[in-house]
Parts: sequence; C-alpha cells; structure tokens
Amino acid sequence: MSLFIASAHAQAAGGQPPPGGELFQIGFLVLLFVLFYFIAIRPQRKRQKEHAELVSNLSKGDEVVTSAGIIGKVTALDDNYMVLNVASNVDMKFQRIHVHAVLPKGTLKSIGS
Repeated sequence: MSLFIASAHAQAAGGQPPPGGELFQIGFLVLLFVLFYFIAIRPQRKRQKEHAELVSNLSKGDEVVTSAGIIGKVTALDDNYMVLNVASNVDMKFQRIHVHAVLPKGTLKSIGS
C-alpha cells in the first residue's frame, strides 16, 4: 500500500510546467507563421499577380498556350473569353484565365501548324 502512495506523491510534484513556457509557445507559433508566409503565401501571390497581368495584356494576334496544352493564335477577345485559331478553319473558344503562356511571334510557323 505504501508503494502506491509514494508514486502518487511523485506524480503530483512533477506535474507543474516550467514558468515562461507559454511565451515560448506563442513565439514559436508566430515564427512558424512568418516562415510559412515567406515560403508559401508570398510566392503564390506573386505568381497570381503575374498571371493576372499576362491575361489582361492579351491582344489579338498573340500566339498562346492554354493550360490544356493547346497552342493557337488569338483571333478575338472579350472580357472573359478568347477565340483561338488552332488550325486552318478551326476556331476554339476558351476562358482567358486558361492561358498558360504567350509564345514569341512565329512559334506556330516553326512548329509546322
């Protein structure tokens, strides 16, 4: 019986956390958020801004690649959509946000389409 009482006293004495631990935990969480911001959030916002600029600067005659990998020449634009000429007498309508990249002029001729 005295064996159980001794272990109970030992558990009660060691249960207190060291003082100042809460401040360390808050500081660690703040540091973790700042690190996450610079590794994930900031670069993603930069990519979003660059893509929005790319989409807004589209003009008639640009050669583009869509996110699906379709290459074509922009023949018509409106606020949300564009028409791509992907082959002779083949026009396809896409949302502007699906433009992946604008190609240099003459790329379509060099590819052979």
